[in-house]
Amino acid sequence: MHLRPHPIDSLCCMGDVPIEGESAAKTRGLEFPGGDRDPSTHQLRLFLTVAQELHFGRAAARLFMTQPALSKQMRLLEGKLGVALLDRTSRSVALTPAGRALASEAREVVEAMARLRSHAIEHSRQAHGRLVLGFIAGEAAMPYTHTILTELHRRQPRITVELRALTFGNQVEALANGEVHAALLRFPLPRTLRTIRLVTEPRVACLPAVDGLTALPAERPVTLADLANHLVVDMPEQAPRDWWDDWAVNPRPDGAPVRFGPVAADIEGLLHIVARGQAISFLPASARSLYPRPGVTYLDVADAPQSTAALAWMPMDRDRPVLSALLETARAVTAGAVGSR
Repeated sequence: MHLRPHPIDSLCCMGDVPIEGESAAKTRGLEFPGGDRDPSTHQLRLFLTVAQELHFGRAAARLFMTQPALSKQMRLLEGKLGVALLDRTSRSVALTPAGRALASEAREVVEAMARLRSHAIEHSRQAHGRLVLGFIAGEAAMPYTHTILTELHRRQPRITVELRALTFGNQVEALANGEVHAALLRFPLPRTLRTIRLVTEPRVACLPAVDGLTALPAERPVTLADLANHLVVDMPEQAPRDWWDDWAVNPRPDGAPVRFGPVAADIEGLLHIVARGQAISFLPASARSLYPRPGVTYLDVADAPQSTAALAWMPMDRDRPVLSALLETARAVTAGAVGSR
């Protein structure tokens, strides 16, 4: 009696398929040797899974595909390589000598392709272009600015950063009109801006060196009440009034209004006014190291509010690639995600 052979994919006993060597493959028309195309990375991944499981049923389950589909891909792979990789019986699957030899090569190819894809994705995510970062006073020299920009360059080496000094009067306008993508500023800031808080530090009084308060003993703290009769440097009309009132602590805790003196457009003008004894001002404590000047003294003020630095930007600009890269980096730095690289 003549028995018609089962098609190979119809034998699912124990999830395996029958023997298929070179002669069997030729019978079904697969090309030996070599095939007409190179094997795909997908086929190599499937082969490695079968090589691990040595069971078509388990391998197919791991790969979320059917046994017939997996078996077909293995036949195609063998045809392309021109060599039998698997010995199949109705009860077992084993690697041929060629299969054992080529498994390590297949793994190298798959791993290399994974690295290639990873590098390609990383490259595609890299922003490029010019980022204009504004700053007020000494913000560009602060440690957090250095950390953010160093990390940004590490992550996005194709971004060129231009630092642009802003004045007291144009610090918000420069963001609103697109002159800068983002800016390093000090609170309080308009609610129209989005911000990332960077650091909070004490606020100090910036006084003429000849001021009588500088002679107070160290154990006698200076208070806002001690500064009640001092004129305070004023800002240009373009500067946000509520911003400078906050910095001048106007009104004072007892409700008394501050008396303003000469106007300064930037930090150097402010320090010049103070050094000449025309008025005082309040600055972040970091000004001590950033702005040592002849004729200027810095004093702690026991009841002065603290000062918070921020990275600010316009909300409609957040999707610009260079700005998005900066914000992502700043958030990582402020969250402590960036270590001592």
